[in-house]
Order: sequence, then structure tokens, then C-alpha cells
Amino acid sequence: MSRDPSPSPRGARTHRPTGGVRWRAWARHHRTMAVDSGRRLLRRPLGSLMTMLAIAIALVLPAGLWLTLDSARLLDAELEESATLTAYLEIGIAEGEAGRIEEALAAQAGVAGTRLITAAEGMAEFQQALGLRDALMRLEGNPLPASVVVRPGDPDPEAVRGLAEALEGVPGVDEVRLDLAWLERLRHLAELGQRVTLALGVLFGLGVLLVVGNTIRLAVENRRQEIEVVTLIGATHAFVRRPFLYSGAWFGLGGGLLAWGLLTLGSDWLSAPVSALAASYGASFHLPRLGPEGSTILLGCSTLLGWLGAWIAVNRHLAEIRPR
Repeated sequence: MSRDPSPSPRGARTHRPTGGVRWRAWARHHRTMAVDSGRRLLRRPLGSLMTMLAIAIALVLPAGLWLTLDSARLLDAELEESATLTAYLEIGIAEGEAGRIEEALAAQAGVAGTRLITAAEGMAEFQQALGLRDALMRLEGNPLPASVVVRPGDPDPEAVRGLAEALEGVPGVDEVRLDLAWLERLRHLAELGQRVTLALGVLFGLGVLLVVGNTIRLAVENRRQEIEVVTLIGATHAFVRRPFLYSGAWFGLGGGLLAWGLLTLGSDWLSAPVSALAASYGASFHLPRLGPEGSTILLGCSTLLGWLGAWIAVNRHLAEIRPR
């Protein structure tokens, strides 16, 4: 008497991959694709380097403008801190009375600091600035009034104008002068620079997408038969897309590293003449450099642009590839 064969031993269970096994397999495949994509780029060093150099050139200009604007913002902050008002006192006021007026001005809301310049000190500065000491010494009296230099707590132009109006009402103050035209022009230039930098960043970012997209498109065409075969045996678009996305990320990262190197070399090359030019005007200025935060932003953006350009190119061409 024969017994029907059992498909599996009694009590045996069918084992399916657990979540941990699937996760390890997914991570292993990503690691393999990342390494394989990097090796493919190294097999064609000249072509890969030219693509990365094109990406670097597209990134250098907006990054350089961003650094320039960053240093301009620091200079703007220093100039705002140096913005002052000059309150001219009535002519003939004694030094003791001028000191009391200075105390009254310092007590006003919105005043961060004051400095009294007596009539004698003002005349001495005037003589030194014009070099007319002998001619001014012939004057019978000192025609210059005492003045108080006021440093506002808020450098905003509207706040400074309001403070000037308040200071003019203090007894003993004849006139309050302020020159905010240069500060407003500087702010308008800074706003214009920010918009120009943003526009150039967007345009050159699109250029990076085009460079990477065209390179990945050629790679997809070169591996068209391989893609058709793996698609026939059930590979998903995500599986097929993965190595090309890593190639795009490698291109972006390499371009970002080259851009970082070009910015660093350019800063070192120009730092000496720029410092000498600033010193000739009695100022101290140094070209800005990419710090850790700026370097991270540059490399992150370049890698993301490379990945995005590859993703757009692969999705577009995978839709056109049909297994035969």
C-alpha cells in the first residue's frame, strides 16, 4: 500500500524573509551600486573629470558672489554701528552747560552713547584737517559751536530720523545733522546683490542639471540592452534607476569638490593684492573664505543637483525603453 508523498515534512513552515533581512539586502544593494558607480567613473577619468569641471565652473560664480555678499553684510553691520548723529549746540554755550546738555541727550530714549566735542576741540580738529593753522589763529574768536556726537541704539534709518527730531527739541541744541543717504544706498545695493546672486544660482543650478542629465542620458543609452534584459526578468524601475542616481551624485560631489578647490585657490591668489589695495586706503579687508558650514552647503547642494539631474534624465528615458 503506497502513501501519497507529502509536499513538505510534517510541521514544517515556509520561511519568508523578515523585515531585517530585506533591509540588509536593500542596504547591501545600495552599497554595491554606489561602489560600482564610482568605479565606472574611474574607468573613464578624462570624461568624468571634464563633466565635474563643467559642474564646478557653474558653481563657482554664484558661490563667489555669495561669499562677497556675506562679507558685504559684515561690512554693512560695521557701518551701521558707526552711524552717528551730530547735535550742534548754540554758539556761546559754556563748557559746563555743554556737559549738562550732553547728559540730557544721553538720557533720551534710543541713544546708545554720546561724546562731547567742545568748541576748542572742534577748532583744533578743523585746523588739523585743513592745514590752515596760521590763518585761523588770526581770528578774534572761535566761530565754531560745541557739538555732541550721538550714537543711536537702532541704526534703522526711520528710527534714526525719529531720534534726530527728538534731539532737536532738547534745550540748547541748535541743529541735528545726519547723513543716511549712504546707508540707504548700501542697503539697496545689498538687496540688489542678493537678488542677482539668487537669479544666477538658479540659472547655474539649471546648467548643472543639464550637464548631469546629458551625461546620464548617454550612460542610459550605452546600457540600453542591459536595461531591457533586467526589465524582462522583473527588475523594477527603482532597481534600474539606482546605479544612475549614484553616478549623478558622484558627479555632483566631484564638481562640488573642484568648485571648493577653485574658490580656495582664487581666494589665496587674490588675497595679497586686495589686502594691499585696502591698506592703501587706510582700511583692513580680507577676502572671505568658505568655512565648515559654507563648505558643507556647497558640497550638499552640488551632490543634490547631481542626483536630481540624474533622476530626471533616467525617469525620462526609462519611460521610452520597452522590453522587446
